[in-house]
Amino acid sequence: MKTFDNKIVLVTGGGAGIGLAAAVSFARQGARVVITGRREKALEAASRSHPGMDYLAADAGNPADAPRTIETVVRRWGRLDVLVNNAGAGAILPLSEANAAQINEIFAVNVTGPSLLAKAALPHLKKSVGTIINVSSTFGHKAAASLSHYAGSKAALEHMTRCWALELAPDGIRVNAVAAGPTETDFLTERMKLDADQAESVKAQERSRIPLGRRGLPDDVAAWIVALASPAATWITGQVITVDGGLDAT
Repeated sequence: MKTFDNKIVLVTGGGAGIGLAAAVSFARQGARVVITGRREKALEAASRSHPGMDYLAADAGNPADAPRTIETVVRRWGRLDVLVNNAGAGAILPLSEANAAQINEIFAVNVTGPSLLAKAALPHLKKSVGTIINVSSTFGHKAAASLSHYAGSKAALEHMTRCWALELAPDGIRVNAVAAGPTETDFLTERMKLDADQAESVKAQERSRIPLGRRGLPDDVAAWIVALASPAATWITGQVITVDGGLDAT
């Protein structure tokens, strides 16, 4: 029997990068995986990449989409066992240039979105004795210039992880987080809104600072998302696992 046979897994931001890598890994282990995101064409293409994957267009930063997403998943597939809050927003944003709209956009996706999805999922996760995996960042607990609002939002997500773990433990719901280091995804160009030259410059700087000498691959991070959701981790809750090639130690 595969590890996630008959389990329903929801992965936000699952159309590419870490989210897609995690979704494919869950599907390979028998789960029915639902991926969400704002780009429907990308979601449709991603869902065809492996049997056992479906998609639902939804914006993690839109409060109205949270209950709709959970209701749709449960109506179509009958249950929910694993919620992976992977969708993220960020910006290289010096304090001197920050405005309310930019700050609110980051926190809407990285803090409010996971909170509302988890709230909507609670009744179903209680029934399934399920688990929540939040995807954070090394910079959720490591300071970096010009990343204060992105880093602050991820710090909030990590502390919410620990608080939810205590709050939901009586229901058997485990809550953990994976803090990803710099990873080979479209995050710099699509989310941080850097042009190609700027992105390459940042990547070179990151490689020089990472003790293991390279940026991560989506599968490097996805493996730990899946591991924390698996039966092998049933005595692990309230933890933030950093997967970043040693960057956090520098």
